[in-house]
Amino acid sequence: MAQTFDLTAREHGSRVLGDWIASGEGRAERAGVAALTENGSENGLTIAELSNLLGAANRSVSGIPVTRDTAMRVATVYACVALVAGAVASLPLGFYERDNRKKADHDYWWLFNERASEQWTSAAAWEYLISAKLFYGDGFARLIRPWNSAKVTGWEPLHPLTVQPFKEKGRLLYRVSPADGAPMYVLDSSDMLHLPSMGFDGLRSPSPITYAARDAIGTALSAQEASGRFFAGGANFDYALKTGARLGEKQLQDLKASLLSRAMNGGRGPLILSGGLEPAKLSVDSKDAEILATRLLGIEEICSALGVPPHMVGHTQKSTSFGTGIEEQGAGFVRYTLQRHLTPLAQELNYKLWPVRQKFFVEHITNALERANMEKRFAAYRIAMGRAGEMPWMTANEVRRIENMPEDADLTMNPGKTSDKGQDEEPPAAAAG
Repeated sequence: MAQTFDLTAREHGSRVLGDWIASGEGRAERAGVAALTENGSENGLTIAELSNLLGAANRSVSGIPVTRDTAMRVATVYACVALVAGAVASLPLGFYERDNRKKADHDYWWLFNERASEQWTSAAAWEYLISAKLFYGDGFARLIRPWNSAKVTGWEPLHPLTVQPFKEKGRLLYRVSPADGAPMYVLDSSDMLHLPSMGFDGLRSPSPITYAARDAIGTALSAQEASGRFFAGGANFDYALKTGARLGEKQLQDLKASLLSRAMNGGRGPLILSGGLEPAKLSVDSKDAEILATRLLGIEEICSALGVPPHMVGHTQKSTSFGTGIEEQGAGFVRYTLQRHLTPLAQELNYKLWPVRQKFFVEHITNALERANMEKRFAAYRIAMGRAGEMPWMTANEVRRIENMPEDADLTMNPGKTSDKGQDEEPPAAAAG
């Protein structure tokens, strides 16, 4: 008997229109979902999704299936995903007025910077969302709204394998099958944050790890297993014994005793040979197989697929074009790695959060990663304020805001006045210039 699914919008806090749910198309969609669940899998996954989950469609040339769980066992994959997802999660999300770019005191700031929902901190939710995008190709998060309201009261990330996008007469909808066994429901695109990856076809994106980096990750897993078996066996290779002479009974007994003694000692100790016996190597050792070189090449290929410079995950054998200083490398990381995630994320939020009449926008604050050292910052402020003879284009209070300092009311009334507290005095390092 097909399972019955509750698709009511009120229970799930969704804005899915009741007319679609009550329509013939909605009933047909529910019937199709129920049939798929009955004949396909118990949690509503399609055959393709179930195959992807089990790794049948993601077998690498090394023979090892590459899935999220197997890929996580490769230290480079773990480090790359942790670096990108952690960096995005740690960046504050700024809220601004669109007309004048002033910081906006908006209720949504708390949801996207501190607490996403009762079960999720904002940092944990962002990290989950970006990790899902890197592992599965798409990141999904549900915007929680009261019934028949545009106001967002919370949000929570969803596992990509529980979400199935589909189109119904030009409308983009998302069928969600909760992993905890709760009833299946459908969300309108206005209630779903969707972060696709390269190769997006309007519904889904291919997974970077199972599409671009599948063979590199599979080879890395094979190399890890080969290295582990080699060292578990006492770092010895398989061998045979050869001789051109015929061994007598006494020699065979001595050889047997020597082999048993070595085996009981964990493969260690000398092997006593007589009668012209010589060892002949059967397996290729790690040096001949160039396992180290293979693993180093795999690191570079995995980093390339995930858009992470190798030096940022500890692979420092080669130079980087990101610059030599910490601030130069931080700026390069933001520009070439993080921005490919931050830009579509901000565009998705700006489209889904604000009604047309509200003139707000969000933007990630990347100053902390791109900020130069103190001496360079103060020298730049000195130029911007006109202290070096140039035309000034910043005020002291604007500089204080950048440095996360409160405005000085006295400076606002008297822009040319120097604070008695010395808070806006020219720094010694800048004065030396």
